[in-house]
Amino acid sequence: MTEKEYRSSIEAILFSAGDSVDLTRLAQSLELSEDATKIQLDILMKEYAEAERGITIIRLNNSYQMVSVKQFAPQVRKAMDLRRNIPLSQAAMEVLAVIAYNQPVTKSFVEQVRGVDCSGVIGSLTTKDLIEEKGRLELPGRPLLYGTTENFLRCFSISSLDELPPIPKDEDKGERGQQMSIFDNEENDGGEGSGTVTATVEEIVAEAVEG
Repeated sequence: MTEKEYRSSIEAILFSAGDSVDLTRLAQSLELSEDATKIQLDILMKEYAEAERGITIIRLNNSYQMVSVKQFAPQVRKAMDLRRNIPLSQAAMEVLAVIAYNQPVTKSFVEQVRGVDCSGVIGSLTTKDLIEEKGRLELPGRPLLYGTTENFLRCFSISSLDELPPIPKDEDKGERGQQMSIFDNEENDGGEGSGTVTATVEEIVAEAVEG
């Protein structure tokens, strides 16, 4: 196949999948190396971005997915009669921040940071597919470990956790205040892509129809 045909094949696979597809699976389907497949993916992603179309391709860790562009979320929601998600509570935002910056963590760790029981909040975040079980800690009782999901990356429009903005080192802020920095509405210097994380969680989750 020509390079254009490889890219067309990737496009067909991602469209048909309707969900994220691992780079390894794509490479196997194309009978190419992962490096060669990634080159074609990068070109295809650039083509979509430059064309300013209503759909684009995003990277989620080592997987790729075809999604609608976020700016058209209102139109998509209206056409598909989708309701806005219920905004996350302040407690849910705090728990999500603690997990995002410290994962994988146990429920007891989160409760130590917040000082209150978090069972209900963790259950709610799991239901919303923003966090998931990541195994168990090798300690008595083998408590569950929690971490963020691919959907978390998708909602925040980032490709990996490396793109999360750094926690500001402010001696006047306590640990809880630093954990909450992910939800600040101020601009940060976290590098390319980090600006997409500055919106509040309520807005992000509500606009997640593109996933």
